[in-house]
Amino acid sequence: MDQQHPMTRLLKSAALAAGTAGVLVLTGCASPQKAPATADVAVSRNAVENAVSAGAAELAPAEITAARDKMVRANQALAAKDYKLARELAIQAQADAKLAQSKANSAKATSAANALDEDLRVLRQEVDRLNSSSTTSTQ
Repeated sequence: MDQQHPMTRLLKSAALAAGTAGVLVLTGCASPQKAPATADVAVSRNAVENAVSAGAAELAPAEITAARDKMVRANQALAAKDYKLARELAIQAQADAKLAQSKANSAKATSAANALDEDLRVLRQEVDRLNSSSTTSTQ
């Protein structure tokens, strides 16, 4: 049987409880920072992938390169457990990726509008040609 003095058992229990509380406090401090940083990195990775799918590599290369570089640095910060830096870089990467995607979409829309303008120009020329040939044949 345990022959320890009741006071010794009480002190050991108190020390164990204090140690457990300390670990929980430290875990509590780290977890809230880690979870948002990890989530932000994941969201940013998705934003970069969406921008690439939208054609940003060809249509907005500077912006997508900046987003990718910041993603690499965010992942490195996350691995180093620098959650504040990881979160900041992830948010910046997400902004760069969204800008790259917007520029790519804008370039595609401009190209489509230019193609429509050219089609309209050709149609007008054809209508004008047909109108002038019908006017000459009726005279």
